[in-house]
Amino acid sequence: MDQRNSCFVSAATIWEISIKTGLGKLVVADEYLETIRSQGFLELAVSWEHANAIKRLPEHHKDPFDRILIAQAQCERMDLLSIDEDIKKYDVTVV
Repeated sequence: MDQRNSCFVSAATIWEISIKTGLGKLVVADEYLETIRSQGFLELAVSWEHANAIKRLPEHHKDPFDRILIAQAQCERMDLLSIDEDIKKYDVTVV
């Protein structure tokens, strides 16, 4: 598989969805993980390297979920899909 043309969903994204769903701030279908997989998205685990890379990030953004996504994108040399303007302040390609 050519991973350069693949789309990944971070475990951190699923974690944030789970928290917001549990708090009643977000409603998602129970089978959303199966839907994500069936659409061809691949899982991106949070590694030690990803977690450690956060210490090098400037404090443009305080959201811990966004910060791990930024670190993952930098470590894996991936583009990051986001509408958050603050993420563009980091050394990462935002689509």
